[in-house]
Amino acid sequence: MNRYAVISDIHGNILALQAVLTDIERRSISDIINLGDSVHGPLEPEATARLLMDLHAKNIRGNQDRDIPEGTAKALSPRSVEWLESLPATGSVGEDIFLCHGTPRADDEYLLEKIENGKGVLKDEADIIPLLAGIKQKVILCGHSHIPRVICLKEGRLVVNPGSVGLPAYQDETPVPHMMETGSHHARYAILEKDGTEWKAELIAVPYDFETAARKARANGREDWERWLMEGRA
Repeated sequence: MNRYAVISDIHGNILALQAVLTDIERRSISDIINLGDSVHGPLEPEATARLLMDLHAKNIRGNQDRDIPEGTAKALSPRSVEWLESLPATGSVGEDIFLCHGTPRADDEYLLEKIENGKGVLKDEADIIPLLAGIKQKVILCGHSHIPRVICLKEGRLVVNPGSVGLPAYQDETPVPHMMETGSHHARYAILEKDGTEWKAELIAVPYDFETAARKARANGREDWERWLMEGRA
């Protein structure tokens, strides 16, 4: 099993998730890795959780799975809450792949981005490597920032953020006020594949019915989410 679909940051956007899963199936990929933040948001948290529980993917939790916001928690069944609480903070697949949501030490810390002038920009390699202390795997998969990236470190390791399935832009207040944005409405994921002894990654952008998702966000009182879903800009 040397070919994986990597998803992250679904944020309850079941329409985006369904489109991504259809694309994964079309490519005949059977092994799926989910890096967390699966249900939080004003869309369809319970339906998303049910779909993921039936999917039998390799799941870890994100910061908003660990600390489920009150509005999301009210929409979840006890079974879904129990499932989220059972997820590990980090994980591994085989000998080569390490999984984390943010960084290996913290699920709410960006591994690849720093904040400059209110926006997330790529860190220097010298700032990334210390965050991977003790991690021996050749491939590190992370999420949290929603920004799709494939980074090759000079020492040879590959760091991949698949981007966000369900939320292509957002604003946040921590650690300082900032925004993350991809510039399009697409649902994002990555394909990770071993070619001989080396790993390669492909970033995928999938079209889906984003307008319906945006209308749902607006109907639930989140005009900010509506804009993020429609435009991919914050």
